[in-house]
Amino acid sequence: MLSKKIIFSNLVGLGFLLGISSGVAANQMPMEMPHSGTENNVQFRRIEQPLGLKLGVTLGGLGLIGLELWWFMFSKTKAKKAEANQGIQEMTITVDGGYEPSRVVVQAGQPVRLNFFRRDPSSCLEKVLIPDFQIAKDLDLNHVTPIEFTPQKPGQYSFTCGMNMFRGVVEVQPVGTSQESQK
Repeated sequence: MLSKKIIFSNLVGLGFLLGISSGVAANQMPMEMPHSGTENNVQFRRIEQPLGLKLGVTLGGLGLIGLELWWFMFSKTKAKKAEANQGIQEMTITVDGGYEPSRVVVQAGQPVRLNFFRRDPSSCLEKVLIPDFQIAKDLDLNHVTPIEFTPQKPGQYSFTCGMNMFRGVVEVQPVGTSQESQK
C-alpha cells in the first residue's frame, strides 16, 4: 500500500514540475526571429492566460490521473462465492476480454474446481496460470476447461493469463468464515 502512495505522489510531483518548467522555458525563449532574406516585422506575442484557467486545467488533469489510478490500482471487484457441489467448491469463470468473475471466494482445506470457459480468441487468454499451486493450463476456445486444486492456507492467490495482462484472485477464507462476516 505504501508503494501505491509513493507512485501517486511522484506522479503529482511530476505534473507540478512539468507545469512549472514549461512556464520557465516559455519565458526564456528569444522573442526575435532570425532575419532571412526578406524583412518581416511580424513578431510573436505571448498570450497571457488567466491563473484560474491554468489552475482549472491542472486540477482537471490531476483529477483524471487520480481516477485512472483508482480504476487500475485501487478499485476492488465484487467477489463471488464458489458453490459447493458434491464436496467440491465450484465456480465457472468466463474468459472474454478478462475474467468474469475475477474474484472467487472459497474455503480453505476443501477441493476447488474452477471451470474456465474461453470465448475470447486472443492469444493472450489461451493459457491460465496459477503460480501458487504450480498450475499452467491451456484453455481451448469455446470449451470449458476445469482446473482443480485444494488450498490449505487462507490468503489471496492470483491467476493470470499467459502474458500476465489479465488477472483474477482466488480468495481463500479460513474454515467457518463466510463472506458476510468480513464486511
